[in-house]
Parts: sequence; structure tokens; C-alpha cells
Amino acid sequence: MDFALFSHIPWPEEHTPRGLLADLSEQAVAGEELGFKAVWLAEHHFTRYGLGASSLIIASNIAARTARIRLGTAVLIPPLHHPVRLAEDTATLDVLSDGRLDVGFGRGAAGSEYVNFGVDHGESQARYRETIEMVEALWTTPDCTFAGEYYAARHLNLVPTPLQQPHPPVYVAATRSAESLDFVASTGRRMIIGVVLNTDDALDLLQRFLSQSDRAGNAVTAADVPFFRYFYVAETEEQAHRDARDALNWTLDINTWRREFAVGSEVYQRIADYRQRRTEFPPTYEYLAEHRAFIGTPDQCAAKIQALHDAGVRYFGCNFAFGGLEQGKQLKSMELFAREVMPRFADGDGG
Repeated sequence: MDFALFSHIPWPEEHTPRGLLADLSEQAVAGEELGFKAVWLAEHHFTRYGLGASSLIIASNIAARTARIRLGTAVLIPPLHHPVRLAEDTATLDVLSDGRLDVGFGRGAAGSEYVNFGVDHGESQARYRETIEMVEALWTTPDCTFAGEYYAARHLNLVPTPLQQPHPPVYVAATRSAESLDFVASTGRRMIIGVVLNTDDALDLLQRFLSQSDRAGNAVTAADVPFFRYFYVAETEEQAHRDARDALNWTLDINTWRREFAVGSEVYQRIADYRQRRTEFPPTYEYLAEHRAFIGTPDQCAAKIQALHDAGVRYFGCNFAFGGLEQGKQLKSMELFAREVMPRFADGDGG
């Protein structure tokens, strides 16, 4: 079973972007040393929910500090990028990283991101499909000519082309949209399963994806599907919940708050003020700890991962970096996980 790291690089008010990005680099370096396969970064704009507006630049910084860990995007939002620029940037990063790039795409969820880029959210499905197809064509086709509804190219030669051949692995996020699931399953691409679904629903999505991919004749397996959960492990169950509670509650609150904004964002407002006046409440910490997060002792977390393994999951991603959790606690949790949990799944047969 493979294990990976994930972060949307949250930015609580008491932190600075410089400090958080430095922490992320330290986590990636530690992750490589501890045996994690990849570090995946989210793209978000205009919100403290995540600092990953330029996630490829952040990944490039990590590439320069590491040698083996793969660099994943979970996800890039294609409608917010010109496909030529996106193809150039991803190809360049693939070369710089010595072929360690995994490219994940998704439509994103925040309407304010589309508004501020001047993109009609109603066109997001068509734009994201066309952009993915054009990027892949530019990666692989000399003297490329492409004619789409939104973009076109005539006799375009990408410089440089990706190091990985025919191109970096492509992943597509799908959650509740049957249209997105059909797109990724029917085209032979890999799927990403994020933290936004409850675990039972996420497992059902995985099985539907594998079944549809098989019916379409595509050789995609569970090992090709990163399955992400919020994650925190500590020596005792009490300590795990004590450490994780405030950070996960911040994540839940900021995610609810940011969706109030059709334009603008919450960046220059105080979350304490929002918490006093809000009328919409997210799921509780207890609900998330039961249905979407793996929080507990090494034995408890290993049992939950074993249940995923029994259900077919072969690539598990840990979101240790949620809600501004103290860096020392994140690193200690990563080390405890690598020492006490990962070895139980090293033989490929589960614990």
C-alpha cells in the first residue's frame, strides 16, 4: 500500500504565508525521509482556506529540496488557466523535478474564484474538459493543431516537453457529479478522491469508478486512485483529539465562511467575529472524526486503514496539515505514523 501527504496550505490569522510555506517544505522533506510516495498540493484563490494559488511554484520549491518524493496537484483548476501556459508550466516542472510530477485536475467549488478570474462558472465543465485535452495534446504532439470551443492552437510546439513519456500521470477529481465520474472513467484517466466526502461515500465512489473504467476497457486499478482523509495520530486517543479538535474546527468553519462570498473574501476579516454572528454551521468535529477524519492512536488509525484496504484502497493520502496545527505536532504525527502504522502495510497484503 502506498502512502502520501496532502495539504491545501491553510492560513489561520496567527500565521504568516512565509512561515507556512517554510513548514510545508519541511514536511515534504521529512515525508521523503519517512517513505511517503508523494506530496499533493491544492489550488485555492483569495481565501485563508488555502495558500496554494500558485501551487506549481510551491511544488517547484519542494522539488529543489527533495530527490525522490513525487509532486502532485490535487487539484489544478483548468478553467482558471490558459491551457498553453498550463502545459508549459507543468512540463517545465516535470523536467526540473526529474520526472516526479503527477498532475491532478478538478473543477473547483468556489464560485468567487471563477468570478475574480472573469470565467463563467456555468461553463466550468466544458472548459475544464477542453483544457485537459488541450494540455495533453500540447504535451505529446509536435506541431500541434487544436480547435476547441474556447481555445485553439495552430502548429504549436511546446518547449520543453515533459520528461515523463508520453506525459505525466493525469488524475481527475470527482465527487458527487455523475458527469465528472463518466468523464474520468470513460477516458482511462485516474481519479482522485478528496476529503470532502464521507468515507463510506468515498468508497462507493471508488468502486463505481473502477467498475465503469473496467466496462470501458481501461486498465486502471485501485493503486491509481489516491484516497485522502484528514489524519492525525498520537500516542493516546485523548491526546489525538485534544491536538486535532481546534485545527479541524477551524478548517470546517473557514470552509463554510468562504462560501458566503460571491465576490470578495474573508481574508481581512476575523474568524472570531464570524463565529459570533454566523447562522450556518458546518458538521461538528465529532461527525468529521467519525465519518471523514482518521484521528486516534496508531492501532486505531491502522484499523481504519485496514478497513479501507479490505474495501480495495491501495493508495492512501494523509492530510496532516489542517487548520494551522502546530508544526512540531504535525511532524511528530508523521513520524509516529511512519514508525507504527506504515510498516503494517508494507507487504501489500494489509496488516
